[in-house]
Amino acid sequence: MPAEELEILAYEQSVIGMICLRQRPRPSDPGARVTEITLDHLFLMSDGVTASERALATRGLARHGGEALDVVVGGLGLGCTAHEVLRSERVARCEVVELLPQIIGWHAQGLVPLAGALRADPRLSVRQDDLYRWLASPPAAGARGHDLILIDVDNSPHERFAEVSRGFYTAEGLARAKAHLAPGGVLGVWSCHDSPEFEQALRSVFARVEVEDVEFENEILGGVEVNWLFFARD
Repeated sequence: MPAEELEILAYEQSVIGMICLRQRPRPSDPGARVTEITLDHLFLMSDGVTASERALATRGLARHGGEALDVVVGGLGLGCTAHEVLRSERVARCEVVELLPQIIGWHAQGLVPLAGALRADPRLSVRQDDLYRWLASPPAAGARGHDLILIDVDNSPHERFAEVSRGFYTAEGLARAKAHLAPGGVLGVWSCHDSPEFEQALRSVFARVEVEDVEFENEILGGVEVNWLFFARD
């Protein structure tokens, strides 16, 4: 791609590496732009390819029959999962837990296309915190628990951005995370790969575990791609 077609919106050092927010022409529609995040110059995510991130929200919500739902989304990114959660009138509250203050800042500055729509929804709140440390800690005394916890942070259970998340993917870590769910609550985890080991850990903690693939055309990288969603509940 010619350098003049790539626009760098932000380029900052973070605790997991150098992160970059950039825009470039959309391959299928040169008049449109796609927004991307890279980590240490490697492609991380794009708002031109959002099928699996949005499916994490829609399929997770479909597994909970309640109303006035309290939802936690792990990872803000470009805001696609949170945006899909908020499309549901059954959601009363959506809290996003994001590790990187740089990404939260990009949204606050309006550099991300979905930032305005997210900020305009009073049901949304964003908290800067380490999701995995929070899940490993006991819930606050008297806390009701959350109806859904939807996680899209690591590339997969075996491709993690920080060692702090390693424990989450074990039976012990999942049991601690489960304590943050309300009765009937749903845990959903996004992954770019299948993981029989993670599925087994989930089955040792939850009564019902479902693993689904999401197949889509990736016009950014080219070709058909498959991501995986893990859902667990009692």
